[in-house]
Amino acid sequence: MGKHIAPFDNKNQPIIDVNDDTTPLCFFNPVKLKQGEKFTHQVTGYESVIVLGGGTCSIVVGDQAFPSIGKRASIWEGDPESVYVPVGMTAEITCDSEEATVMIAGGLYDEVLEPFAITTVDKLQYGSDDTKTHRKIKHVLGQANVDKRGRLLVSELFTVGAGGWSGFPAHKHDCDRGQLETNYQEVYQFQFNPGQGFGAQFLYEHEDDCGPVYHVKSGSVISIDKGYHPSVAAPGYEMYYFTIIVGKTSKSLVQHFDPHHEYQVHTIPGIKDMVNKFK
Repeated sequence: MGKHIAPFDNKNQPIIDVNDDTTPLCFFNPVKLKQGEKFTHQVTGYESVIVLGGGTCSIVVGDQAFPSIGKRASIWEGDPESVYVPVGMTAEITCDSEEATVMIAGGLYDEVLEPFAITTVDKLQYGSDDTKTHRKIKHVLGQANVDKRGRLLVSELFTVGAGGWSGFPAHKHDCDRGQLETNYQEVYQFQFNPGQGFGAQFLYEHEDDCGPVYHVKSGSVISIDKGYHPSVAAPGYEMYYFTIIVGKTSKSLVQHFDPHHEYQVHTIPGIKDMVNKFK
């Protein structure tokens, strides 16, 4: 149903590699570079996107150059800039700033598209402080570039109010049922502000199940192939997660809400707009 990978130094090697045992549709490699260092990214069978968490890098994909990608110091200030890498193509990343944090997200796909830069993101704010669901999403790959990507959706999600909930009302997307639900696997990496913060990730397969619940910290990775998956931040801490969501057959994510809590889709401000933005 899912797994938690505790924070560790991955030494620029994939945390979720190709043919992962839980989420084989997904790929994730967070990379840290210092000025002048280069990193070569190539993964057969997966489309991918190189997202600058902090710092500036120049990226070359095939014969196309994308100089000076990334304008922010960290995920907590400013918006991400990114470069899309088509299936199987090689990307060379060179760190221009003093240091850079790079998140490489990938999704299984069989069509080779064209590389492109993403320098503006589609932003959405929804929920409310009163309902402890105030969230902000920055879509890197989503509705705005649906014609340029395959089935890979990538975004940054923030719980704006410290101690808030995300992924609520609880929902799942683990089977293809036309307009009712589509099959998507999902990988998150969490960060907290201040950095010593923590939260909890819930996973349950059926409406009346209990657990498991994982204690997540900055750098924790959660991999989900099925089931409902809400999360919550501890009081006093803002929670961020980098989301990689990959469809098995559909380019459009359709979520199924837990029937016990579905009524809150109609009471939490902006939930319906959020649902539509992932389609």
